[in-house]
Amino acid sequence: MAAATDTPELLPLLARGRHRSPRRGACFMELASYLAGERWSDAPRCTDPMLAALARMINDSTSDEARPRLAPLVPAVVGVRDLPAGFPGDLALLAIAHSIRDAASSHQHALAVGALRLLASENATSSAALRARARAALRDVPDAHAWAEKFLGRVPVPPRYSPAASIVEIAVHALATACIPDADRRLYRLLAEAVELARESAGAGEPPELAAQQWQGRVRAAV
Repeated sequence: MAAATDTPELLPLLARGRHRSPRRGACFMELASYLAGERWSDAPRCTDPMLAALARMINDSTSDEARPRLAPLVPAVVGVRDLPAGFPGDLALLAIAHSIRDAASSHQHALAVGALRLLASENATSSAALRARARAALRDVPDAHAWAEKFLGRVPVPPRYSPAASIVEIAVHALATACIPDADRRLYRLLAEAVELARESAGAGEPPELAAQQWQGRVRAAV
């Protein structure tokens, strides 16, 4: 996966939210729908719904100046769908590992509860490596970990319960609002690693590059 600094000189101008047509702007997933040859939409069929939701959230949480740097990742989400049942939980653990250490305390508590629920839930995740990363992240926030264990002592975990979508949403908001100087870079890294995880889960090969001729004339260029 290309690093944030390995981007082409000319990038499409991405904007927050959904748009009726490219003339009004394009978000990350709308550009994906166009590259896939689908109807213009921010929820195209070509991409796994959880991955698409993460991309929309990071698109909207990234600053206007940094958002075009997300564009080279767009082709890599096209055709990535029908992922294993454990992918949403794995994606949530990845989001926790990226965000919990620097999140505000209220977000840390929510993410720690989510992590413990995922780790305790049967078949909620499939990656041993991501489970290990989540446990390591919890060790680095001992107060939040202890709070979450106490909370869950009063609220039992339902079997097979997976709060993955809520965790991912909290994690992105936690990163975007954290008191850190590089939130845009951190959001990019989360999305890039999530795309890589999804492609590995789908058994996809190397992602295609974003070529200017694919979008020029349809989506405005960033300046």
